[in-house]
Amino acid sequence: MNGLRLTKSVFLLLVLFLWIVPTRGDCGLSAGAYAIDVSPLKLPAIQNGGFLERSQNKILDRLHARCFVLKSEDTAIAIAVVDSCMIPRDICYRAKVLASKETGIPVNRILIASTHTHTAPSVMNLCLGTRSDPNYERFLPPKLAEGIAKAHANLEPARVGFTVVDAPKHTHCRRWLRQPDKYAADPFGETTVRAMMHPGYQNPDYSGPAGPADTGLTLLSIQSADGKRPLGLIANYSMHYFGTGGGFSADYYGKFSKLMENKIAAASSSQTPFVAAMSQGTSGDLQWMDYSQPRRTDYNITKYSNELADIAFGTYQKIQYETGNPKLSMAETTLLLKRRMPNQKRIAWAKELNTKRGKRRPENRPEVYAEQVAWFKEHPHEEVVLQAVRIGDLAITAIPNEVYGITGLKLKAQSPFQVTFNMGLANGAAGYIPPPEQHYLGGYTTWPARTAGLETEAEPQTVETLLGLLETLSGQKRKPLTGDFYNAEQQTAIKKAKTENNNRTNRGY
Repeated sequence: MNGLRLTKSVFLLLVLFLWIVPTRGDCGLSAGAYAIDVSPLKLPAIQNGGFLERSQNKILDRLHARCFVLKSEDTAIAIAVVDSCMIPRDICYRAKVLASKETGIPVNRILIASTHTHTAPSVMNLCLGTRSDPNYERFLPPKLAEGIAKAHANLEPARVGFTVVDAPKHTHCRRWLRQPDKYAADPFGETTVRAMMHPGYQNPDYSGPAGPADTGLTLLSIQSADGKRPLGLIANYSMHYFGTGGGFSADYYGKFSKLMENKIAAASSSQTPFVAAMSQGTSGDLQWMDYSQPRRTDYNITKYSNELADIAFGTYQKIQYETGNPKLSMAETTLLLKRRMPNQKRIAWAKELNTKRGKRRPENRPEVYAEQVAWFKEHPHEEVVLQAVRIGDLAITAIPNEVYGITGLKLKAQSPFQVTFNMGLANGAAGYIPPPEQHYLGGYTTWPARTAGLETEAEPQTVETLLGLLETLSGQKRKPLTGDFYNAEQQTAIKKAKTENNNRTNRGY
């Protein structure tokens, strides 16, 4: 009897010990993923992504919000990568509030980023000449919250790994320098354009790219804790978009994600849903076309997606996963930025065009920019949300802008983390932020609009703030920036434009 009592006592103590000591899922890293369909229910719907407003009545392929939740003992973070051109801050905030109520994840620990497909329903007014589609604007926030909540419900013990590979053949600078005798006029009638998007293949009117390209392809892989099942993948690449036409589409982002899901799920023989997402990097001046070469007539979105997915999968198979409990943390702040306000001459120019146009939608570029002038007068400032995420030795920055490749390179070079990638158009849609020197070269991304209107110093302020957040998360100082990313031709063109004070009015002076 005494031996039996002793055995029972030991058993009860063991049960009590196991109950008190947290399991890996309680105090280690947990993760969950879910892809929710966000295709529009009501057609036709307004589509943005171009200068002028248009509608679509067909869905070519389904749009998704690919949602991921990571949780440690004291921190929970949600990331949603949405097949949308751009989602303004207020729409993101509505979704975050709903998701927070469902999951308990604080609003400031939720990151919502657009892929930047140019064939998605619009949820933003004055996205150049396009209004928001009211039906889709009501539809999207609760769907994003539902996706995050379902990812949260799928939480299980997990491990993470990451890697980065250079993929220089699939993104290039799309903003090229014009020849000095070929400067062009902007929509306001002034000859300010010394650099412009999409010059055309081997066009003699252009001399070369206006800046460098960020060609790093980064992968964050999430697996079950035992490494036997893939749970999620977040890829990041700085390529603007590879478009299609004739209906709503997730663009190459959707194709890439589906390819990676098929490759990885098949390779692992997993029976559980696996979610892969391609997020938008710093590609404000980048695109897949290489304008220094002849145009490829045999190329399309399917070939592009397959090529990039093959590179990604080959790299994915070499990922080393972190052991133990990687540090999980997140920081958020806001930055109040001014807009480049129109002068009296520009206001008078806009008033005349707006009066002639009346109530109809803009039908050309001058009318698009004239409509924007009145909006600027009512919105002289923009408060932007900036975030940084730490997952072990990996960092993610979240920026609500279309960011140049050189800005992404600066952030990666100075980050105190082993690997850093940058999500553009995250937590808002505050427009292009060219570095100050690029404003002197003029061109589309410097023409004042809701999608390109922040002060010329917005980029350095953004970089400084994000580096500060990364320092806070890492407890280390940033690395020094030791080089200049511009080549000699670019430096010469910028110096000349500065000396001649080019693009003065569009710079807000």
